[in-house]
Amino acid sequence: MAIDHAMFDLAEESGAHLWRLYRWSPFCLSFGRHEPAARRYDRARIVAAGTDCVRRPTGGRAVWHAREATYAVAAPLAPYGSLRSAYRTIHASLAEAVASLGAAATLAGDRATPGVGTGPCFAVPVGGEIVVAGRKVVGSAQRRGNAALLQHGSILLEDDQSFVFALQRPRDGAPPAPATSPEAPLTAVLGRPIAFAEAAAAVAAVLAAAGQPSLGTEPPNEVLRRAERHYDSYRSATWTWER
Repeated sequence: MAIDHAMFDLAEESGAHLWRLYRWSPFCLSFGRHEPAARRYDRARIVAAGTDCVRRPTGGRAVWHAREATYAVAAPLAPYGSLRSAYRTIHASLAEAVASLGAAATLAGDRATPGVGTGPCFAVPVGGEIVVAGRKVVGSAQRRGNAALLQHGSILLEDDQSFVFALQRPRDGAPPAPATSPEAPLTAVLGRPIAFAEAAAAVAAVLAAAGQPSLGTEPPNEVLRRAERHYDSYRSATWTWER
C-alpha cells in the first residue's frame, strides 16, 4: 500500500502514468480508506486467527487478498476527464486481458455505487466493473488528488471472498452472507488453474500493445524511494483500526 501511495504521489507531482501488478504474502484483508472497520469486523477474531490487515489509500470496502492478482494505476486525471471515465477505461484494458485468458468478460452497466455499509467489495458489481456472466471478476477502488488519480483492485484467480463475510460482526440491517458467491474467480469460470504469472502476462501484453511500458524495480527507483515515507502508517495497527 505504501508503494501504491508513492505512485499516486509521483503522478500528482510529475504527471507520471504508472501501472503495477503484484500479489500478497502473507495473505491479507484490506479495508477501504474511510471504511468503519472497527465497527464492522471482529478484530479479536481476526487477531486470534493471525490474519494480516491493512488500510488502503483508496476508498471502497473490504477485500480478501489471497490467490489473486492486484493491479494499481496512478495517472494524471485530465486525460480521462473524470474518475468515472477513468474507471471504465482502465477496466476496459483489464477486461481485454481477462478475455485473452478465455473468459467472456464485459463491463457491468451503470448503477448506483453501494455505500461503505453495504458489505464487502465483491458483494455486488457496480457500473463499469468487470463481470463474467453477471458475476464480478475484478473489484476496484479509487482515490482522487488535485491532478491525479490512484486506482487499484483485485483480479480474482482462485479464491472467492467468503472469508470476508465470515469476519463481519453481526449487525442489524447488515446484508447476510450470500448462499452462493456473487463473485467469479477465473479458475472457476474457466475450469482450469490460472496462475499469477499467466494473469500478469496477459495484463502486461495489453499494456504493451497500448504503448504503456513496465516499470522496473532495480535501484534507483523513485517510487520505492518515495514509499519509505508511508511505511510507518501502513504498518500501524492503530491507523488500520482507527475507524
